[in-house]
Amino acid sequence: MTAADPRPLLGEPVSLDLLNTRWMHDGELQDLLEDTGGLEIWLRTNGLADRFAADAATLENTLVARDALAALVDRTDAQAAAGVDAVLAHGRIRATLTDEGPGEEAEFTDPAWGPGWIAARGHLDLLSTAPDRIRACAHDACVLHFFDTSRNGTRRWCSMALCGNRAKASRHYARTREG
Repeated sequence: MTAADPRPLLGEPVSLDLLNTRWMHDGELQDLLEDTGGLEIWLRTNGLADRFAADAATLENTLVARDALAALVDRTDAQAAAGVDAVLAHGRIRATLTDEGPGEEAEFTDPAWGPGWIAARGHLDLLSTAPDRIRACAHDACVLHFFDTSRNGTRRWCSMALCGNRAKASRHYARTREG
């Protein structure tokens, strides 16, 4: 039996989902990628388990990619971009022609770089689509990230059920204490 993904926010694009392998629970930082078992869960959640091994080398390279992406979402400077570029240097897209027509195939210098490279490449797609919609949750105690797909682009919380309700409850409590 395989373990369920314990994270509170799933379904984000792969680059943000990699960032969201760290989350807060009861005031303590949790990390899904503490070991290869957590990596296996993350690979399975993102449909990558059949393509890549959940081994020590893949874990190490995926953590490098996560750190590079975290630096990039925290600040967009040349050093942060260089970190993502260093991950991207481990793979490339090769054009292909199949029976179905033109296609693309990712190739890696080492398959252990595959998951991290896919996440970094996915982040480039988000940056080219709508960089202003890549957001950190507005709740002070939350470290999660999301891609805002709301119609008007004003989503503030990773989840209304999690952080949105906490913020509303805090504001309500503060108002009732004042009154």
